[in-house]
Amino acid sequence: MIDQGLLSELEARIGYTFRDAGLLEKALIHSSYANEQAPPAPESNERLEFLGDAVTGLEIALLIYENGPDMNEGQMTSVRSSLVRTEGLAAVAREIGLGDYLLLGVGAEKTGVRGNDTVLENAFEALTAAVFLDGGHGAAREVIRWLFTDAVFEKIRVFTGDRFDTDYKSRLLEEVQKNGMDGIRYELKSESGPDHDKTFCVAVICGDKEYGAGTGKTKKYAENMAAKRALEDMKCI
Repeated sequence: MIDQGLLSELEARIGYTFRDAGLLEKALIHSSYANEQAPPAPESNERLEFLGDAVTGLEIALLIYENGPDMNEGQMTSVRSSLVRTEGLAAVAREIGLGDYLLLGVGAEKTGVRGNDTVLENAFEALTAAVFLDGGHGAAREVIRWLFTDAVFEKIRVFTGDRFDTDYKSRLLEEVQKNGMDGIRYELKSESGPDHDKTFCVAVICGDKEYGAGTGKTKKYAENMAAKRALEDMKCI
C-alpha cells in the first residue's frame, strides 16, 4: 500500500529499520482509510495507538528519571505531562514529517486531518508501538531518546532552576570584555555514545587559560555549561 522507498525514508528519520515492514505500514493506516477499503479491510493503527501510549509514556518517564536526579515527583510528573500531551507528541510527529506518510480516507483527506494534532499524536503512538513490537524495549527506547533527549534536558533545567535558556555564554563574554581579557573559544574535548544518544564534552578557553568543561547531549548545551563553569571559577555567579 505504501511505497517501500517512503517507508525507508521514514525509518531514516526515526533512526530505526524495521524487520517487519508490515508493522510500520500498519502504524500509518488511519481508521478513515481502513473503513473505505473493500473486505478484507486492513487493520487501522488504533490498537497500536493504545499500546504506544503506554510505551511512549514509560520511555519518556525513564529518560526523565535517569537525567533528573535532583527532581522531585511533582517536577518529574510536570515534565512528562508537558512532553506526552497531544501538542507535545504532535510537535515531534511534525519534526519527522509523520503526517506525510499517513494513509487517509478520501473524506478525511479533504477535511485536512493530515495536520491535525490528535491524528498526529495517535500516529506517533502507533509508530512507537510498532517499533516496540518489532524490536522490543531496547528499540523503542532508542527511538524515543533519538527524538526526545534535547527536549527532556531543556525542560529538566527549567524545572530544577538551572534554566537552559540562561545564556551563560553571553554573560561570560560580557565579563571577559569588562575585564579586558583575551577572546573566548570553545573546544570540543570528546564525544561518546551512539549517534542517537551522544554526550559532548566542551571546554571554554579564555586567553591561554582553559576553564572547567561542560557536558551535554548537544554541543550547544555543553558550551553553555562550560561557560557557566568559567563564570563560577571567576566568582561571577
